[in-house]
Amino acid sequence: MRIAHYGHACAVIDDPAGSTGRILLDPGTLAQDLSDVGSVDAVLVTHEHPDHIETARLANLRAANPDLAVYGSIGVPGALVPAESERVTVLQSEDGKELGNATIAGWNVTYSSGPHATIHSALPGLVNNAYLIGGVVWHPGDAFAPPPEPIDVLLLPIGGPWMKLAEAVDYLRAVAPAVAIPIHQGGLAPAHQQLHYGLLAKLAPAGTEIVVPVTGEAIEP
Repeated sequence: MRIAHYGHACAVIDDPAGSTGRILLDPGTLAQDLSDVGSVDAVLVTHEHPDHIETARLANLRAANPDLAVYGSIGVPGALVPAESERVTVLQSEDGKELGNATIAGWNVTYSSGPHATIHSALPGLVNNAYLIGGVVWHPGDAFAPPPEPIDVLLLPIGGPWMKLAEAVDYLRAVAPAVAIPIHQGGLAPAHQQLHYGLLAKLAPAGTEIVVPVTGEAIEP
């Protein structure tokens, strides 16, 4: 399995052997330029906030990939223009208590629907999906959702109005993956990103490696 991080919560997962398709996660406003991302078979969206999905970026992806399949949480269709919203397949499990499973672009995807982490009690809540792809990579979206089983790779949120770094460290220690790739850092200044990376490396549990890939560069963790 290969993973390429395209900034913030956006990542591309594929199989170097080509036995499965390419999945792109959360093409939102804080992701990097996706014009060179190449062919994409499916998009998975954790929730409808614009830093996770943007109509213009999705339309550009579809223009380059006419057969693109899009999947997301229950609120995603309402965040898109009608031409895109009607093409979204909603994935909804039973409020994090039951897991859903789907075959997407040849990958087995397990998903869990639960609440988005609280930003402030005065703001309405929404549903956040977390995804386990190929039994290897866990993308929790905007929540510290526990994976359904031990995992090899955690895409670890490290910055946002709904969290503090101490919570990310505790989550990292609880999940204890072999590899953690920091994500959701698009709103952090570069100096703060580096500070967070250093603290995570210092406080990670034994056996966990913090890997910060070059944006758009595929790695095989």
